[in-house]
Amino acid sequence: MIQPGIAANETKMNSEIDRIKDRLRQLEEEIAETMRRLPAHSVKPPVMMDLLELEDERDQLLQKLGECQ
Repeated sequence: MIQPGIAANETKMNSEIDRIKDRLRQLEEEIAETMRRLPAHSVKPPVMMDLLELEDERDQLLQKLGECQ
């Protein structure tokens, strides 16, 4: 039998995992959109900064997700 405190922690952890997965899906869409905005030549620094920030956040969430599972 699972103790109530343990069940609550598992529910909280599953909720956190779902939240991370949702944000990862959103980030992947944003990364794809940002990459479509990149010109073939003369990449604009603000667009590149946007892409790097999105990829950094994605990497952090992937690391956190790995720790949760």
